[in-house]
Amino acid sequence: MGNVAVEAVILAPLLVVQIILFPFVANTMASNWANATRDVTLKELASQMANTIQQLYLSLNRPEVSAGNITQASTFPKEISGHPYDAIGLLKGSSQLGFGKVFFLNVTLQKLGNTVMVQTPLGPNVLWNEKSFFESSSPNASIRVQKFVNGTLLFSF
Repeated sequence: MGNVAVEAVILAPLLVVQIILFPFVANTMASNWANATRDVTLKELASQMANTIQQLYLSLNRPEVSAGNITQASTFPKEISGHPYDAIGLLKGSSQLGFGKVFFLNVTLQKLGNTVMVQTPLGPNVLWNEKSFFESSSPNASIRVQKFVNGTLLFSF
């Protein structure tokens, strides 16, 4: 009979720990997996947005394309994992490339705060309107480009 009491004293706390610990660990693992999945999806979206801007630059930076305004309506999803996102851009000169500028795109999931940054090279004749802001839930979400007579391209959201 002594063995049963010892087993109960040892196993009862282990059972309680398992009842509390297992759901906590499972919940933590699921949250980490969901967060990592959102980060990967957000990174893919940011890369797609940066590539679209680079493709617009390469397409419009040709002498046969005349000056004017172009608007690329958003083909990006309105939400990632049920949450809208924002994007802001920044253009910096690059000493590494020896020419041109580098465009940095920062994309953030609203409410969750997941943030990724991607970069893409652009040429020397590009400008970025730093006051522009991309909001995925906006019906007017788009990328706008203004080409000037001197060949300069002004990008904005």
